[in-house]
Amino acid sequence: MFNDLTKAIKENIRDYGMYIALGFIMIIFTNLTNGLFMTPRVISDLIDMTGYIAVLSVGVTLVIVIRHIDLSIGYIAGFLGAVAAMLTSIVEMPVFLMIPLILVMGTLIGAFWTGTLVAGFKVPAFVATLAAMTIFRGLLIRVTNSATIFTANDQFNAIGNGYIPDIANVPGLHILTLIIGGLVVALFVFLEVKNRIKQISYRLHVSTLPIFIMKLVFVSSIIMFFLWKIASFKGLSWTAVIVAVVVAIYAFVTNNTTLGRHIYAVGGNPEAAELSGVSVKRITYIVFGSMGMLAGLSGILFTARLQSATPTAGMGFELDAIAGAFVGGTSASGGIGKVTGSIIGALVMASLTKGMDLMNVGVSYQYIIRGLVLVAAVVFDVYTRNMHAKQA
Repeated sequence: MFNDLTKAIKENIRDYGMYIALGFIMIIFTNLTNGLFMTPRVISDLIDMTGYIAVLSVGVTLVIVIRHIDLSIGYIAGFLGAVAAMLTSIVEMPVFLMIPLILVMGTLIGAFWTGTLVAGFKVPAFVATLAAMTIFRGLLIRVTNSATIFTANDQFNAIGNGYIPDIANVPGLHILTLIIGGLVVALFVFLEVKNRIKQISYRLHVSTLPIFIMKLVFVSSIIMFFLWKIASFKGLSWTAVIVAVVVAIYAFVTNNTTLGRHIYAVGGNPEAAELSGVSVKRITYIVFGSMGMLAGLSGILFTARLQSATPTAGMGFELDAIAGAFVGGTSASGGIGKVTGSIIGALVMASLTKGMDLMNVGVSYQYIIRGLVLVAAVVFDVYTRNMHAKQA
């Protein structure tokens, strides 16, 4: 079994590496903070502070997969978050109308600005999004008038700071969160078993049954452990629910639809994809439109969490999101990347920040360490890609 486990890890090192890294980081900070890092309050706060970056990481993963980059998403998120604050607090628009409006605005910005420049005029994405970053930084300052806009709408603020209601009144335990955790584990096991049966029917290579069962038990235990911690505090936050829904939708689209296969085909070889009947231009429009929509959602989450919109909102978001994507296993050369991996990558970067904050590490050292982690992730990607190429 040990040999089978070692072989499975070597064959799937690109996928398992980020989970191993996250586990090591959490264990290290738990020891260095005398257990404070793993308290329910800190874990809940860690998930909430990761939310708006995780959403961006999901979108930018697909952008990198099709061999492009987007530097504008931070200030687009900040700008749309400020617009959301104005609509709910000044215009007093209902939240259920504001959210789809902001998402549509983000989609239009991504598709018709970046998409048109990159797909239509063949402008390098780096230049197109750098210009957009500058433009929306100016628009953000203009909209906020260089001052903070406080949000006075309780429903809007609850998106970033509220928690789902419980179905029972049990002191110190959120029952609905545990029920949701059980359903998530059941769904995970069902999908894994279904996928294994499908692979066996196609006579594809699968791990041995003991290793497969060990994987199911290990992952299920981790899921329930963290949900138990969260349930011991206030339960799942609305931010966590929104991120989970986004990840579920994008994971399904990328893994089980024709659109997802076309996205990876374009990332693997754009010329071959075009010759095969895939419209590279259409995929580019869709991916950048999706990125703009998620930037709008990220802006809503961040503004609601702060309960205000500031002239500096969005600064550095794009770097954190891109770092999360790379740390999560997205290949710098395109064609490879999973949205679930990007979420883990975002959690890795957020865990580093939270752990170092708890240890009172200076900001300068935090930037240095996060930069080194990003470099290590890219080096790891190049190394594993070359290793698989030699084996092939």
